Amino acid sequence: MLLWEKKAFVEGASLIIGVDEAGRGPLAGPVVAGAVSLTRMPLKRFNPPRFRERIDDSKKIVPGQRKKSSVEILKKTVFGIGRRGQGFIDRENIHRATALAMKDAVRSLVKKFCQRNNKKEKDIRSRVCVLVDGNIDPGFPYRTVKIIKGDSKSLSIAAASIIAKVSRDKIMLSYDKRFPEYGFSKHKGYGTRLHIEAIKRYGPCELHRKTFAPILWQSQRGRGTAPIKNDLCKN
Repeated sequence: MLLWEKKAFVEGASLIIGVDEAGRGPLAGPVVAGAVSLTRMPLKRFNPPRFRERIDDSKKIVPGQRKKSSVEILKKTVFGIGRRGQGFIDRENIHRATALAMKDAVRSLVKKFCQRNNKKEKDIRSRVCVLVDGNIDPGFPYRTVKIIKGDSKSLSIAAASIIAKVSRDKIMLSYDKRFPEYGFSKHKGYGTRLHIEAIKRYGPCELHRKTFAPILWQSQRGRGTAPIKNDLCKN
């Protein structure tokens, strides 16, 4: 899974960053992006770290394994995390929210990388290459390569997908404590039958994306008779 990283290195990149997101499809909670550089110093030769844990598309790894993999990734790489909440998603749209979360994640990573290596961003900008999962173009000020199903083809993107997924799952687990009636710990905000039934019973809470179906449909059809729930009106 290092073909794209090797290609970027051969073409002159000294900082190669993989980027992926978690949470574009759920009905509740934020979209979270992860960015990972497998190396902590500017590349003079291609020598990424070896991982003992499985690094792959986060969707192919069970939760327990993802946690183990994320711990190793955080120890051996430089990483960044970005997020945009449900309020921003409703005001703008999920595409823009995803793009900005990705930009925040990369910005955080580059800042860490520069501090670690006593560099200025402007001095390394021309030698940065960002590998992005899918066809989204966040508008990075760096060379960007979009890779369809990149989380199955690039180790950097796969690592980023794990970081994003584990980070978002932690957020949703914390939300479950605030709003246990919705079952966020089980479905992480995705539109499962359990989640849909909870929305019908209790109405949406402040964590739900009001512009997403079926929450929007429910509102338009007059079915959302329960008030929007917040921390002050929990059952």
